[in-house]
Amino acid sequence: MRISSGFDSGSIEVLCADDPLDVRLRLRADNAAEFRQWFHFRVQGVAGTPLRMVFENAADAAYPDGWPGYRCVASYDRQHWFRITDTHYENGQLVVAHTPERDNIYYAYFEPYSHERHLDLVARAGCSPYARVSSLGQTVEGRELDIITIGQSGDDRAPVWVIARQHPGETMAEWFVEGLLERLLDEADPVARAVRAATQIHIVPNMNPDGAVHGNLRTNAAGRNLNREWRAPDPVASPEVFLVREAMEQRGCGLFLDIHGDETLPYVFFSTAEEVPGFSAEMARQQADFIECLRETSPDFQTRHGYVAGRFGEELLSLASKWVAHRFACVSLTLEMPFKDNAVLPDARVGWNGARSKRLGAAMLNPILRHCQRA
Repeated sequence: MRISSGFDSGSIEVLCADDPLDVRLRLRADNAAEFRQWFHFRVQGVAGTPLRMVFENAADAAYPDGWPGYRCVASYDRQHWFRITDTHYENGQLVVAHTPERDNIYYAYFEPYSHERHLDLVARAGCSPYARVSSLGQTVEGRELDIITIGQSGDDRAPVWVIARQHPGETMAEWFVEGLLERLLDEADPVARAVRAATQIHIVPNMNPDGAVHGNLRTNAAGRNLNREWRAPDPVASPEVFLVREAMEQRGCGLFLDIHGDETLPYVFFSTAEEVPGFSAEMARQQADFIECLRETSPDFQTRHGYVAGRFGEELLSLASKWVAHRFACVSLTLEMPFKDNAVLPDARVGWNGARSKRLGAAMLNPILRHCQRA
């Protein structure tokens, strides 16, 4: 038996793998920070062999409350991922028991979204007559910060911004963007056609490509949590936020969506902007209308469960959607999707996954269109 993680987004520490029934592992920290929870590794030579893998430091994860009810994902071909039923959290350790059917299998915290797939997504968008692909600049490690722009600018069009994967381990966010883009660039879809005619949309599919390649959970290559950098981004340590903020100042913003995943809550929900200083009655009306439209459009989305008021405290205006709501006085929301299953519409085989994230991304076009038509 061999265990390895020397590939895009790979992450694990192997303590002992001599006995398949007592494989001892550790969650590896982000490359320049002490956040840990993401894992992604390959096991070879194990067809028909019962495995019992113990993540010894699961209690030291960034969100240990996320382990109860969580089930590990696995794949033989890296295309089709399924949940491992026998996943449980006990005595501060995450235990995964599974008997692989084939010699090679991959295990991960959530269905990965590779940098190669990101480049393919951007390239496909660039081939569409409706999209323009450009770079806002470079990340800490010199990767391009890709932006996809769809639609024409104009004085009567309030620009829409969608950013994803500030936290690189939240791969469901880029799956969401893939679904959004596929529908938005569909020449036969009437909602997509209307959106393209009504506004200009700027999409940053991956805000943190360095962290994604490293297999980080929350930070970029310099150890910065990008979703705490928006009040005063450092052009050297957090250029990703600095560059996007600069572009937003130049192009304006009439609607902002920041796409994330939540480790603990088994729901799809929005983190809203009521606590932002200057939040007006008109902003509240538009926000409520947007949220209601998504609720009507997607049964996966709900409004009963979410974050409690005051959760972010003094950090509030360092978060992307809160800073944007304050700066541009527009509807500005953080969408959260689960690492677990969606308790509203559970799926025992796959839980919440990439395909369901894509469908939610496609559904988001409906409230975007309504907002652009009514704003």
